Amino acid sequence: MAESSRPPGGRTRGAFVLRHLVRFVISLAALLVASFAMIHLIPGDPVRASLGPAAPVELVAARREALGLDQPILSQLLSYVRNVLSGDFGTSFLSGERVGDVIATRLPNTLGLALLATVVALLVAVPLGMWAGVRTENGRGRGTEAAFTSATGTAVAVPEFLYSIALVAVFAIGLGWFPPAGRSGPVSYVLPILALAIAPTAMIARIARVETLRELSTDYVRLARAKRLPAARLYVRHVLPNMLTATLTVGGLLLTGLIAGSVLVEYVFAWPGLGQRIVESITQKDYPVAQGVILVYGTIVLVVNLLVDLLLGVLDPTSALKET
Repeated sequence: MAESSRPPGGRTRGAFVLRHLVRFVISLAALLVASFAMIHLIPGDPVRASLGPAAPVELVAARREALGLDQPILSQLLSYVRNVLSGDFGTSFLSGERVGDVIATRLPNTLGLALLATVVALLVAVPLGMWAGVRTENGRGRGTEAAFTSATGTAVAVPEFLYSIALVAVFAIGLGWFPPAGRSGPVSYVLPILALAIAPTAMIARIARVETLRELSTDYVRLARAKRLPAARLYVRHVLPNMLTATLTVGGLLLTGLIAGSVLVEYVFAWPGLGQRIVESITQKDYPVAQGVILVYGTIVLVVNLLVDLLLGVLDPTSALKET
């Protein structure tokens, strides 16, 4: 039992990292194949669907040849993987832009929005969850517990795009406090960030409350209270660091959800990010852009999940031992 509580040694930690890297590479390979298959699973001819039924046969044939769709399927797959690994995601059917340039221009706007929403969610949720945990310890504060669980449960259940529509209707159109769409300075970030952050804030707050209650029931907290340690010092220096492991892990996972959830939020707010572009590319049948954006979204999710797993192994070394 004594050995199981020690941090993993170099060999065990190396195996932990290697295992997750192998999973990442396998998942990335599956994502590449899935994104390649996307354009081949479209019913009919995707080039014809994009150019329209009135497009000349010569134009359709030339476009298929330019995309390599006239080659055997295995050759297409190998060419696609080689191009992606070299940073070539193809060319837009509609604008003629390089898909890589579209992604490079719009990805920072999407990531900035998601990161800011994550920071806001953590800054609000962690203190809120700790406060709720302290107020409801040992069955106290039944009213606070009921209000907290009801409010956060409702907030988690509402989709981001409904928050977007409601925020625009109330604060942009009704009160005129914020611009309804576009990116036009710091004030234009407020409503999109709120729309993305409300549900994650509620979820993280619920987890923070559970973790706070768990820490408050531990022996070291009871001992600290018996020594009359000041409450502020107890909560900030002892309870907070120990309850942050699970909270930050979930926060990292929610970041991937925020990036995916930003698709409709960006569309509602006409935000110049990848979310708006992927909706436009799907509705306009611009398949290379949709293919490239989906691949980038999937890669971001895999990278964030890998980093969260590795961070959890650092913050909670016993998790590495449990997998060996």
